[in-house]
Amino acid sequence: MERVTQLGYLGLEVSDLARWEKFATELLGLEHAGTDADGTLYLRMDEHHHRFALRQGPRDDIAVAGWQARNESELRAIAERLDAQGTAVTWGDAREARQRRVAGFIRLSDPNGIAIEVYCGPLVQTDRPFRSPRDIAGFEASALGLGHIVLAVDDYDASMRFYRDGLGLRISDYIDLDMGGAEATRAAFLHCGPRHHSLAMVQVSAPKRLHHFMLQARQLRDVGSTFDRCRDEAVPITMELGCHTNDRMVSFYAQTPSGFHVEYGHGGVEIDDDTWQVETYQAASTWGHRSPAVHAAAAA
Repeated sequence: MERVTQLGYLGLEVSDLARWEKFATELLGLEHAGTDADGTLYLRMDEHHHRFALRQGPRDDIAVAGWQARNESELRAIAERLDAQGTAVTWGDAREARQRRVAGFIRLSDPNGIAIEVYCGPLVQTDRPFRSPRDIAGFEASALGLGHIVLAVDDYDASMRFYRDGLGLRISDYIDLDMGGAEATRAAFLHCGPRHHSLAMVQVSAPKRLHHFMLQARQLRDVGSTFDRCRDEAVPITMELGCHTNDRMVSFYAQTPSGFHVEYGHGGVEIDDDTWQVETYQAASTWGHRSPAVHAAAAA
């Protein structure tokens, strides 16, 4: 089955574009990749023209998720499969494709109303190596994609059909989360390449669709230095350093200027579909990832 191969780009609608630019470059270490005439700010983290597109707006949430297909033939096959499943698919025109720096794309919505684009032929700039404004070794991206996103969805089953059966993502594993109710809430983790997961979703009522996006640093020291920099700049740390049970990522979480979170990590496991076995966990972390508020309460 033709499948998407990576989470290629993320569009965000943000209320304070200037603050976001400083946060993304000076703290996270992303590179400014230019601004379009309409004010869209592009950010890069590897040889791709951009991985993030930020536009001014009141939502402070995800605007679009872009998923890459291998080529035009597979893009058309994915479009036809989605259409057969009852998803309304629209092809972008040449002007819109140029703005996205892709050869072609389709637009649609997932069952929760989240805007999705599937594209092929992204602009890559191997003649212009990624240069972070910070002294970091860079990010694990390229064929792995930009990282992952975690979404709050309204309908778990419909979302699973869309992402697994429509886009072609595969299940990595599950975590049953204790949300304080009678039953645990299941989070599903899905991959479309070697990265452990490019998408995680949980059916939960939340103020924003996007819970967090993840950036994977090439070196652990860069996670530590970014953690310190966030604390020095009074950026709220929402979860301290820790290690996840399923992808083994060592990471921390910080609050972005839009209120959702960014996970900054290193060392996630990669998946070989020939040998991978799906498992279920009952805890999100093997150690750490504690809320700073817990420490503050204990100290008091």
